Order: sequence, then C-alpha cells, then structure tokens
Amino acid sequence: MQIIPTRVHGILDYAMGLLLIVLPWLLGFADGQAAQWVPVIVGLAVIVYSLFTDYELGLVRLIPMPVHLGIDALGGLFLAASPWLFGFSSQVFWPHLIFGILEIGAALCTYRRPQRAPA
Repeated sequence: MQIIPTRVHGILDYAMGLLLIVLPWLLGFADGQAAQWVPVIVGLAVIVYSLFTDYELGLVRLIPMPVHLGIDALGGLFLAASPWLFGFSSQVFWPHLIFGILEIGAALCTYRRPQRAPA
C-alpha cells in the first residue's frame, strides 16, 4: 500500500530525525542513559542516510530508495524494541515504541521510486 510520495517521505525523514534528536528533552527523559541516546543516535542516522538517498531531498544520492526504506523499517524496529533491549522500559517506552512504529509504517507506505527524475 504505497501512498506516500518519496518527496513527502523525505520531508518526514528530516522532520523525524530532528524530532528524535530533541525528543528526550521535550518529554523529560534526557538523563544521559540509553533511553536518551537511542532516539538521538537513530535521529542522527536518519538525517545522515537521508542525505545520501537517491530521492528528491537527497544531496549525494547513493542509497537506492528501496534500501533506504529497508533501513527505515529496521531502524523503526530497533527504536520500538530498544526499551526492552536496553532495559529502560520501566522508565520510559511509549515514545520509542510509537516513533518506531511510525518509522515502520512510513517505510511500508512509501513509493519505492522517486516520482520524478533526480537532478
């Protein structure tokens, strides 16, 4: 069910990356532990691999869109599972779970090819 154009996905990528980076401070779990650093690192990774993706908002365009979407899905799975993987689920888990599921959903619902030829 591909309903998200790659251009919109690109906007969502950069917005999600920035949001994940600031999320621990916005929601009050910036304590220097794994709960804080997992979304920050995932957010930074999203921005970096988005810059290298072959779609409308990529700068270097080395990563094919299907590979990018696979990375999104794996990153979303990692983010969603991280509270249990790193043992902080008793402290906080909803933000990680929700944003992980959103990442997976975006990966599953995005077109596999850019809608127009890359520049």
